[in-house]
Amino acid sequence: MDAATLDPQTLIPFFAPRGVALIGASANPRKLGHAIWRNLTQSGYAGPVYPVNPRYQTLGGMPCYADVSTVPDPVDLAVIILPAPHTPAAVEACGQRGLKAAVIISGGFKEVGPEGAALEAECVALARRYGLRLMGPNGIGTVDLTTGLNTTFLRGLPEPGRIAFVSQSGAVCGGVVDYARGQQLGFSHLVSLGNEADVTETDLLAYLADAPQAGVIAAYVEAIADGRRFMQVARQITPAKPIVLLKAGQTEAGDRAVSSHTGSLAGAHAAYSAACAQSGVIEAGTVGQLLDIARGLTCPVLPAGSRVAIVTNAGGPAVLAADSLARSGLSLPELVAETQAALRGKLVPSAQVFNPVDMLGGAEPADYAFAVQTALTDQAVEAVVAIHVPQALVKPAAVAAALAEVADGAAKPLLVCLMGDDSMVEARRLLHQQRVPVYTFPEVVGPVLQAMNRYRAWRESAPEGLPALRVDTAAAAALLPAQAGPLAEAAARPVLAAYGLPLIPAEVARTPAAAAQAAARLGFPVALKIVSPDIIHKSEAGGITLNLSDAAAVEAAFRQLRQAAAAAQPQARLTGALVQPMAPPGPEIIIGLRRDPQFGPLLMVGLGGIYVELLTDVAFRVAPVSRTEARAMLAETRAGRLLAGLRGQPAADREAVVDALLRLGQLALDFPQIAEVEINPLRVLPQGQGALALDARIILE
Repeated sequence: MDAATLDPQTLIPFFAPRGVALIGASANPRKLGHAIWRNLTQSGYAGPVYPVNPRYQTLGGMPCYADVSTVPDPVDLAVIILPAPHTPAAVEACGQRGLKAAVIISGGFKEVGPEGAALEAECVALARRYGLRLMGPNGIGTVDLTTGLNTTFLRGLPEPGRIAFVSQSGAVCGGVVDYARGQQLGFSHLVSLGNEADVTETDLLAYLADAPQAGVIAAYVEAIADGRRFMQVARQITPAKPIVLLKAGQTEAGDRAVSSHTGSLAGAHAAYSAACAQSGVIEAGTVGQLLDIARGLTCPVLPAGSRVAIVTNAGGPAVLAADSLARSGLSLPELVAETQAALRGKLVPSAQVFNPVDMLGGAEPADYAFAVQTALTDQAVEAVVAIHVPQALVKPAAVAAALAEVADGAAKPLLVCLMGDDSMVEARRLLHQQRVPVYTFPEVVGPVLQAMNRYRAWRESAPEGLPALRVDTAAAAALLPAQAGPLAEAAARPVLAAYGLPLIPAEVARTPAAAAQAAARLGFPVALKIVSPDIIHKSEAGGITLNLSDAAAVEAAFRQLRQAAAAAQPQARLTGALVQPMAPPGPEIIIGLRRDPQFGPLLMVGLGGIYVELLTDVAFRVAPVSRTEARAMLAETRAGRLLAGLRGQPAADREAVVDALLRLGQLALDFPQIAEVEINPLRVLPQGQGALALDARIILE
């Protein structure tokens, strides 16, 4: 990636150009070239706009130019709306003219197949030659609500606000714009990236990080090409500015590797979720939730914790809000006695003053102002949700004005639910303008406040360096074969040992007698496992026998293992048996990794054993991880709670698991040819006694 791609300043012409050339401008109101011309000239952009089309002398009373080479200065942005086969020539003409940026609205590129992909690659090569940045193709353009620039063909725009919306889908972008207009929700920027031939979502994040009007960045993505750069840029932004992301295709399993549990569990979305968690990015599950959380994060203050008060004029919506808060891990504390007394002295006698505070249907704007202000000052409360259901005698706009005045300068966040639509337009607009998050339905407040708390915790967390691990890279390199394929347990063990992963002692025996001798050295009882480079799942081939207590039993089991494995997989090469002492008792977990094509090594931990895919109790992180991240990863799972000690049971050695995860991540970073590693089960011993890997495999790309 060249330096220009990494420099956010190269994106300035997409939002604040000195002049714009519209290549493919049209006088036909049914053409996209006309809709874009209308928006460029009627949305408040103050710079010059130059229509380019050889069929017109003038357009809209302005000179129309035959080609971009004749467009006068100043101009540094082109908007291209031409058939795909003609677009490369237009890109080259823009480069020769000295333009700095071009938005390609046209479709017909890589989204339609190899021929379109070749046209797109040609556009990129030409742009690189001239130092020209490209947005698109197959997008709908950009909007900057501050400069008034609108290169889209959308009809209507939302009001100016604090949310910058970035979308890889033009259709989603158009739908969000229409929704925002109906909700009176304000935006600072709107960007449709299309095919991302040049400018990517990560480039836009870097640009918007320094845009003062963009208080929150909301992004809809379908894929991230360079996951590690995305994480790097996001980590730089999120301490100062929140990012909310919706990844489409969350149920897609991706390119699964069936050779391990890790491969089948680490679907495509697991890497995105892990990357978000490690970068301070708040992940949303739906488009509605994306916008709900984004507007919540426009609030000037974040909650200091999870204790919430509800102030309402209707009981039913308060119950819905309370349920939503509880499901999201938030609580409704009882208000302190002084707060209750103050509320009781001011509100109608039949009002409820505990929490929720129900002022009943006749609550006036002054009642809302007093009750919310009083709740905000309660020491047991860290955020307030105000709910208003319309009724004939009270104007919602007056309630909104009272709430906005209370929220102004408040040290705790106030979220408002105006439960309705038709009568709430003016009230919503007023609250949005005052940066008070406002919603239609009470059930959304739980996920919003949960996200606000998560972002606050991220901002407060101190960065932690990566631990220094003593490993033998040279030994591992000598042990890894050049060819791709699986390394079964016997071959995988020495590689893992070179990186300090805790392995139960074992010896490979070639004959029944040698197995009996090894068992005597290791100590009875022992387990016997078939050794074959062709058998990865030993239990399915009848290749494991446990609790062998004497030499005769070991020799007999050796012969039985060979017979069973040969019957199950006649073509498999059988080279002996692995002899291991039976491990001390303890809980069993799984740790593993899978190399994700976008983000690299993806670590996994969860409940292990044969039911791991049924239980799916797993957590993921992108390597490398710090000790704190590894601990958090384990704590997310039932496995972590099990290791902490349940129902009076002693705690297991969780730090041994953390150390194993760190070493596994380092192994994957040092050897890109490792596609998967799985240790299942990892037997965790009592606290301070470590852990033992009882089975392991490695898959090489």
